[in-house]
Amino acid sequence: MKAPAFDYLRPSSLDDAIKLLGAHPDAKLIAGGQSLLASLNLRLSQPSHLIDIGRLAELRGISVNGGVLRIGALTRHAETMASPEIAAHAPLLTQAIHHVAHAAIRSRGTFGGSLANADPAAELPACVLALNATLVARGPSGERRITADDFFTGLFETALAPDEILIAIDIPVATPDGVHGFQELARRSGDYAIVGLAAAGKRSGTHLSELRLGWFSVGTKATLAPKAAAALIGPAASLARASEMLAEDLEPHDDLQASGATRMSLARVLLKRVITAMEVAA
Repeated sequence: MKAPAFDYLRPSSLDDAIKLLGAHPDAKLIAGGQSLLASLNLRLSQPSHLIDIGRLAELRGISVNGGVLRIGALTRHAETMASPEIAAHAPLLTQAIHHVAHAAIRSRGTFGGSLANADPAAELPACVLALNATLVARGPSGERRITADDFFTGLFETALAPDEILIAIDIPVATPDGVHGFQELARRSGDYAIVGLAAAGKRSGTHLSELRLGWFSVGTKATLAPKAAAALIGPAASLARASEMLAEDLEPHDDLQASGATRMSLARVLLKRVITAMEVAA
């Protein structure tokens, strides 16, 4: 199939892009285009206009300031994976991005594009949940900060308003007592995961604190598992109890890859692997 007809617009600044988005409510933004182009060719998306923001330098870059790591929305996956700042201050991302599709896609796809697409089987939405990130959007009324907890609202749906553009992601820098883990199960390298887990927390002595478990490919959106995480915190931590609590935190779906019951079973396997790797006493 070929993409439906559309008008192509390429703004020269972020302000211009926001104006164009407001003038064409059914337009789609394109940056890396690794998800959108497939959607267009399958006629799953038929916008009247494509607004190309891929050359807006103001939305690129990685910086650290005041205990916050900022990743520009148009920073490419390959840049993120190779960044020493991210390796030092958000090592979970460095570990996870190796699992994002294939090298060709990582060279074009953007960090913010993956989050705005909100694919429930993608790695990065679960990672920003685990890292307690804040997503920065800009629209006609100015900037708005949205916690990762509130950003993902449903299947390919986010809290972004129709005339807002995701411009950056702010992540608290890792502390010396920080710990993290990442695992996913997929049929082949580069495939979407059948189930995956991104975890981040802090170690207090021999125990965990502030643990966040970000799951993907177990429902209609990336989601946290707060009850399972609570069972893994403190001196009374119990991996067995946390495994039981996953049934209350997650609502895994059935599809052609696996049943919901299979996904729940695999989620428990991943939980054990990740927590064991983080050397948490069960």
